[in-house]
Amino acid sequence: MAGKEEGRRPGQPHPVDLHVRLRDELGRVDEQLRALLAAMDRLQGLLDAVVAISREVELSAVLHRIVTTAMDLVGARYGALGVLNESGEYLEQFIASGLSEQERADLAETGLPRGLGVLGHLIRHPEPLRIDGISAHPSSVGFPPRHPHLHTLLGVAISVRGEIYGDLYLSERHDGQPFDVNDEKVVIALASAAGIAIENVRLFERVRLGAEQFQRLLLPALPDLRPFSAAAIYRPAAEPAQLGGDWYDAIPLPDNVVAVVIGDVVGHDLQAAASMAATRNMLRALLFDQGSPCGAVLAQLDRALQAMTDNPVTTTILARIAPEGPGWRLHWSSAGHVPPLLIWPGRRVEYLFAEPGLPLGVDPEHPRPDHSRFLPPDTTVVFFTDGLVEHPGHPIDESLAELAELCTEHAALPLDEFVRALADHHPSDGHDDMAILALRTPHT
Repeated sequence: MAGKEEGRRPGQPHPVDLHVRLRDELGRVDEQLRALLAAMDRLQGLLDAVVAISREVELSAVLHRIVTTAMDLVGARYGALGVLNESGEYLEQFIASGLSEQERADLAETGLPRGLGVLGHLIRHPEPLRIDGISAHPSSVGFPPRHPHLHTLLGVAISVRGEIYGDLYLSERHDGQPFDVNDEKVVIALASAAGIAIENVRLFERVRLGAEQFQRLLLPALPDLRPFSAAAIYRPAAEPAQLGGDWYDAIPLPDNVVAVVIGDVVGHDLQAAASMAATRNMLRALLFDQGSPCGAVLAQLDRALQAMTDNPVTTTILARIAPEGPGWRLHWSSAGHVPPLLIWPGRRVEYLFAEPGLPLGVDPEHPRPDHSRFLPPDTTVVFFTDGLVEHPGHPIDESLAELAELCTEHAALPLDEFVRALADHHPSDGHDDMAILALRTPHT
């Protein structure tokens, strides 16, 4: 058996050949496993991206999130989303990401892309577009001066309710490779989810706008309160589609007396809004009895609400300001509400901490304390709801101190600008609606 290896039968594979074949097979299995893991990672990334986009409640934030998550999914250096105008002929909004500060400064004078060149190609032909060399594409018209020179492009149209809303553009993978078919597939999937997210947030914004308009219709325009000056502002909660129970009112009474009330009905729904309107209207009717102190009026209101309605718990402050000697006398009673704040002439601030009493709807027979304070000319009284100062991450004392600093900083402003400044720079986290009413006694 010359020429035959000892111990190996005819036709039996050579051990070296078996080793090579086994190694090749294991290599293919390893490659397939790596591809499977990469696909799973990409799928998980896509799911995470969809969740992140769906959490946004502002359209601008949704659009920016779509761009940045698409860039992350395919490892792109640049990304942009062009929103089409109503006719669908050109871009009316362009959200870009990945540009350095210098690149943004260089392009500041270029203006908004109009949708020409390869961008326009995707507008006219809304099928996925994958280009390895932009300058060689038939639709290419070059780049504006100082524009980053781009080579690769992946473009996908985004549809909302069957109509093209805009186009998502990605350029330049970080690894220097052109976009591949897997990149295209994952961006197409993202664009489909993005269309749903855009539609949802637009619906949220319409509902939120309707809720806010309804809320504002329930709040009065402040009447002429001379000799006092006054201003009020309402801001809805940041959470979309919420109705609030915050309210305020001011009523001029005979003999240069003014009544002021601010309150907050527990809840964020139609019942809270309806209860707010009922409470405000009942209180208006009771305010003209000037013979009763504020605490007695609140007690009468509480009994009436319990007998006539099924109102939720409500916090409120009722105050009257009447002439007294060289100044004015503030009389007030609180039903579990946050204390008002005084800004004295010279910008010294003070909270009117006093026994707050129980909120309305808890125990209508419980005594309601009355308080009073003399107000010199040019004193500002700031009434507000807790949405202005509540923050889950901060102690209430810290938020009240921050509000006092804001009041000191802006005390010299006209009252309409003053209340706007407080609403713009409030120390709360915005989870609740807020109302502010400020009243200033005359200079003399």
